[in-house]
Amino acid sequence: MRPRPPAGRRSLSQAIAERIAALPPLRDEIAAAGLRADKALGQNFLLDLNLLDRIVRSIGLQPGDRVFEVGPGPGGLTRALLKTGAQVIAVERDARALPILQRLAAASDGALTLIHGDAMAVNARELAGEGAHIAANLPYNIGTPLLTGWLTQTPWPGWWRSATLMFQKEVADRIVAAPGTGAYGRLSVLAQHRAQVAIETILPARAFTPPPKVDSAVVRLVPKPAPEDVPVALLERVTAAAFGQRRKMLRQSLKGLPGGLEALAALGIDSTRRAETLSVNEFVALARVLHSSPADS
Repeated sequence: MRPRPPAGRRSLSQAIAERIAALPPLRDEIAAAGLRADKALGQNFLLDLNLLDRIVRSIGLQPGDRVFEVGPGPGGLTRALLKTGAQVIAVERDARALPILQRLAAASDGALTLIHGDAMAVNARELAGEGAHIAANLPYNIGTPLLTGWLTQTPWPGWWRSATLMFQKEVADRIVAAPGTGAYGRLSVLAQHRAQVAIETILPARAFTPPPKVDSAVVRLVPKPAPEDVPVALLERVTAAAFGQRRKMLRQSLKGLPGGLEALAALGIDSTRRAETLSVNEFVALARVLHSSPADS
């Protein structure tokens, strides 16, 4: 059981929550600002307060915890995060949303730090600090590159304690996919090698404004220790080769990877199998053998 936060901190959190509750409803803020979701920025706004609160509860935040948020837009998720007493560092590229977020920052009494910038370009570790959580309704067009960047940081585990992220459901399915399924691929192996992953909830398209063409899902990732003798860059090379020709047998897809066929033989992996049948542990084992072989030195 976690210790209860000091009474002063709890009362401060309550005061912030009350000030946020007194702000105009999100729909009114959006209408007054003339803010419309920009497809070029991959925007779809989630405004359902009950859904937002449910997502934030799944993180298990305590007052004073730091959260790094990407693409807050009009600040729906940001409001829910701030109501827990968390310190939020939000990076927003769209200047049109800044006035709404600045009013939210004022109401938060310093609990919200607003950065006008591109999440693909900022140094998240510097901004959020070690031990922060990540929470975001990720813009559809940069969600996968951002996650891949967070998962391939070295040394590992990285600066973040957990990541609670909204993706298109198709991407969420790829992250948690099991071997032998059509969704299983490079992202599945990387994510499951680096973190415990699970889909927390499914969000229907109608929950967003405007509704996208597909449903979304909230994925939670918690970093786990990774073997020091398996460089993640090498693991990515192995999966790139294997899944680059996923319809072919491994003896064909890995023949262009130096030492690949020898690694299969050393591990006793049938070379007539296809990439989608290998478990995460088998891919890691392949990378380990290659790393210890002269071909990788």
